Amino acid sequence: MADSVEHTRVEPAAEEETLFSNLDIFLFSLIVGLLIYWFVFRRSLFPSQGRNVVVFYGSQTGTGEEFANRLSKDAQRYGMRGMAADPEEYDMSELSRLPEIENSLSVFCMATYGEGDPTDNAQDFYDWLQEGDACLDGVKYTVFALGNKTYEHYNAMGKYVDKRLEELGAKRIFDLGMGDDDGNLEEDFISWREQFWPAVCEHFGVEATGEESSIRQYELVVHADMNMNKVYTGELARLKSFETQKPPFDAKNPFLASVTVNLKLNKGGDRHLMHLELDITGSKIRYESGDHVAVYPVNETAMVNQIGQILGVDLDTIFSLNNLDEESNKKHPFPCPTTYRTALTHYLDISNPPRTNVLYELAQYASDPKDQENMRKMASSSAEGKALYHSWVLDARRNILAILQDMPSLRPPIDHLCELMPRLQARYYSIASSSKVHANSIHICAVVVEYQTSTGRVNKGVATNWLKNKLPCDNGHKSTVPMYVRKSQFRLPFKVSTPVIMIGPGTGIAPFMGFIQERAWLKGKGTGRRWAKQCCTMAADIEMRTSSTRKSWRSLRGQIRSIRYSTLCCLSG
Repeated sequence: MADSVEHTRVEPAAEEETLFSNLDIFLFSLIVGLLIYWFVFRRSLFPSQGRNVVVFYGSQTGTGEEFANRLSKDAQRYGMRGMAADPEEYDMSELSRLPEIENSLSVFCMATYGEGDPTDNAQDFYDWLQEGDACLDGVKYTVFALGNKTYEHYNAMGKYVDKRLEELGAKRIFDLGMGDDDGNLEEDFISWREQFWPAVCEHFGVEATGEESSIRQYELVVHADMNMNKVYTGELARLKSFETQKPPFDAKNPFLASVTVNLKLNKGGDRHLMHLELDITGSKIRYESGDHVAVYPVNETAMVNQIGQILGVDLDTIFSLNNLDEESNKKHPFPCPTTYRTALTHYLDISNPPRTNVLYELAQYASDPKDQENMRKMASSSAEGKALYHSWVLDARRNILAILQDMPSLRPPIDHLCELMPRLQARYYSIASSSKVHANSIHICAVVVEYQTSTGRVNKGVATNWLKNKLPCDNGHKSTVPMYVRKSQFRLPFKVSTPVIMIGPGTGIAPFMGFIQERAWLKGKGTGRRWAKQCCTMAADIEMRTSSTRKSWRSLRGQIRSIRYSTLCCLSG
């Protein structure tokens, strides 16, 4: 009895000593973590040195970021201090305080993604503009929008930012710029930029310094003795992330998916229509029909080796490019330290024709005055310069390797070349499967790009040719593809009973393959792999017969009738 009484007295005392439960500790830790993120990781827009030109970018493929960097470098030529900023990494509520900085200006390079959506890194900023009621009186701004006029919501994000900032009280100092990727985005940007800076000078009462020489943004550091465990070998953000895979998987942390199937769907012709299946088992990745899969490709080894040979460098040299601006949030242009081989293989876009700003910066390294003159002319806004750039670079599809081959006097330092070349971006493909049929597999349907240029060279699409060679088993090893899923607004009607006619000219047939699988699954007309393969083959046949239907509307209408009949046949099983 005494033991029982004594026991009942001890229990309350123990409860009083346990002031915090495990749940209390968890919630407290979560709150502290969120506060640390807000105050530490979301940086202030007010560097101690006082920049007065902040160029924000919303970028999905890297072009918006590239334009922002060019504008921030331009600022130095006009006696101002600029910085490019990712809105995802800053507290955008501080926009209202920018007028505290003398001659402050906010520039927004905003790309539109998909059906009028903001880019991933601009989503939080977009939400803040929609939900917030900040007072931006005194904030001076301008916007350059990047889009494609063939899409219904052309430059929707740029237009919205321009309109919304004005509604919140900000003052537009120069007209909204409209960049069209269906035409010539680079030319649109240059034309806008050449009018923008004189307007800035007039508004703030400043003058151009006249300094037109190359302005280096990064300094080279060569590592003679570096622990290889600290050297990036192709990872996008976190060192060794490809060795230790941890969800969630996204643009900065892709999942290494194994290739389980790689087929050529068409039987004849010069084209190679590829069907690829990626295994996402255990990744916790979920997708819906109509979503996009992003894959990170690798440049061709032969191209990388040729650049190294032409420039006479040891591609296995370990180096870093460190930002000369210590206050910048972007310490390196790509993950460093790394090797030149890795940079040219995994991080830099060496296959596309370089933009005019790259030619302008590289011109100083051409020993032949004629080459130097032509490169600077191509980078100018003169009619003659634009025509030369179009014919010699764009129409001939000369990439940086072809330019180095055709200009023997041009031998730039490889570190400056690495600084100037844009980042190699993920390639997005409409998912050609339904998760209801293939929960642990994502399918890609794409035409392998390969063509001959006017110079006689054979150019190959970076991603499709890389994927083409991804066999399920390569010398006893599984082939893997770094990937992640991006959500889309492209969906089937909610009601299964709603009839659908699917028309996809070119490789636009890919998402419909997933839709057909899903409709069949929902209607209970065959969820087996065999039926799915037959439908994929049927869709491929439709795609091949629509590939040449762009010469006349009459031909297109005839093909649409054929597609409608074929699609209905496929839907009926």
